[in-house]
Amino acid sequence: MALLLAGIFAVSIRPGPAAAEFDVVIGTGSILGVYFQVGRGICGLVNQKTEGIKCSAVPTAGSLFNMDSVRDYAFEVGIVQSDVQYKAYKRTGGLEFVDVGYENIRTLFSVHGEPFTLVARRDSGIRSLADLEGRRVNLGNPGSGQRATMQVVMDTMGWTPKSFALAGELPASQQSLALCHGRIEAMVYVVGHPNKSIAKATDLCDAVIVKVEGSQIDHLVASNPYYSFMTIPGGIYNGNDEPVRTFGVRATVVVAEDMDDDTAYAIVKAVFDNIDKFRRMYPAFEQLDPKSMVSEGLTAPLHDGAKRYYRGKGLM
Repeated sequence: MALLLAGIFAVSIRPGPAAAEFDVVIGTGSILGVYFQVGRGICGLVNQKTEGIKCSAVPTAGSLFNMDSVRDYAFEVGIVQSDVQYKAYKRTGGLEFVDVGYENIRTLFSVHGEPFTLVARRDSGIRSLADLEGRRVNLGNPGSGQRATMQVVMDTMGWTPKSFALAGELPASQQSLALCHGRIEAMVYVVGHPNKSIAKATDLCDAVIVKVEGSQIDHLVASNPYYSFMTIPGGIYNGNDEPVRTFGVRATVVVAEDMDDDTAYAIVKAVFDNIDKFRRMYPAFEQLDPKSMVSEGLTAPLHDGAKRYYRGKGLM
C-alpha cells in the first residue's frame, strides 16, 4: 500500500508489542481543513486503542482524489463528500464516463455536516449567490469536493467558468490569502464549522459569509438525496454575528470492499467506542450522533466489518 507523505504527516504511533503492524493511510484534504482533522482524529484513536494497526493521515487534493485513491488501493481509507460518493458509486454527474468504476467502494460511517459556504470580501458588495456572476471567484481545485459541488451550483444557476471575471482554481489552503490580497472577491468552501481557513479570512480582511438560497437552490436540494438545508451558526467568525442559511452535504469515510473485515471492524470500534473523545477533538464534531453516522450520507454499501460492529451495538 502506498505510504505517500505518511511519514511526514502521521499522527503519533503506538506500536504493538509483538504482532506485525498493518499500515492504514487515510486520505483527507487540505491541512487547514476539517477533513485532515477527521483523519487525524480517527488515526489517533486507532493508534491508541488498537493493537497491530499503524494509522496515519495525509493531506490530499480532496474528495474525488480520495475516491480514486481508495478504489486504486493507493490509500486504505478516504474522507469523501456524500455527493461525490453518490456520483462516483452510481457513475453519474460527470463520472459516468470514467474508465474504471467505483463498485469496490464501501463505507464505514459518515461524520459531520458540511455546509456550502460562500465567503466574500465585505467591500465587494456580494451579498447573495446571484451576485457572483461577473466577479472574481475561486471555484476550487480540480479533484476536490469543493470544486465538484461548485460545478453543481454553476449548472443550477446556468453558469460556466466564463460567467466570472476570473474563475480561480486555487486549493482551499490558498484561497483565504488570495481573498485578503484582493486577487479574488469571493471563495467557496464545502466544510464543517468552525474552519481555520474561513476564520483567517474573517480575521485578516473582514470577510463576510453570504447566504446561499433561492428557488434554484430549493430545487437542487429537493432533487438530490445527498443534499440538505443547513445553517452556519452566527458568532463563530469575526464580524459574522447572524446565522447564514445555505445547503450542504456530509463527510463520509470510505474503504475498499476487500479491506480485511477485522481491520474495518477495528477502525469503527476505535471511533464509536470512544465517540465522546472523538467529539471533543474538533468543534465540528461536537454534535455527532452514532445513529446518524450509520445512516446519513452513505450511498455505497457498508463494509461487512462495519456492519458486524453496528449489529453488535444495535445500531442497525
